[in-house]
Amino acid sequence: MDFSLLNFDTPLELLNQAMQNSLVGNLGIEVTKIENGLVEGFLQLSEKNNRPGGMLHGGANLALAETLAGLGSMLIVGLQENEVLGTNVSGSHTGVLKQGKALAEARIIHQGNKTHIWNVDVRSEEGRLISTVRVTNMIVKRND
Repeated sequence: MDFSLLNFDTPLELLNQAMQNSLVGNLGIEVTKIENGLVEGFLQLSEKNNRPGGMLHGGANLALAETLAGLGSMLIVGLQENEVLGTNVSGSHTGVLKQGKALAEARIIHQGNKTHIWNVDVRSEEGRLISTVRVTNMIVKRND
């Protein structure tokens, strides 16, 4: 898939398939909803994303958040003329996940010409907050 052609009408199946041979696929991250300013997704707890002891690794939470926020910024600005670079990811882990899925909702809270700031909440399937993450993306013009 040519990510420079990515848009809000890109089928989720195609998008998820295109990310399988990357960190996103290796961790088991799947995107379930894309809208302007909102991206949702999940990851299933597995041996690929847990820490010793079987609970979800905090870094996997951060990767999930940065993936969804980055994708959201890419969709907003378009990748034919712009590149999206994550410049800051800061998370607070408020709970643990020992089974099931981590469900994440990324919402844009600042949409500037050069930066986007996203808030991403990661919850258990029961709705318990596991992590809250702030992601800042820088928007730069392509020089290709």
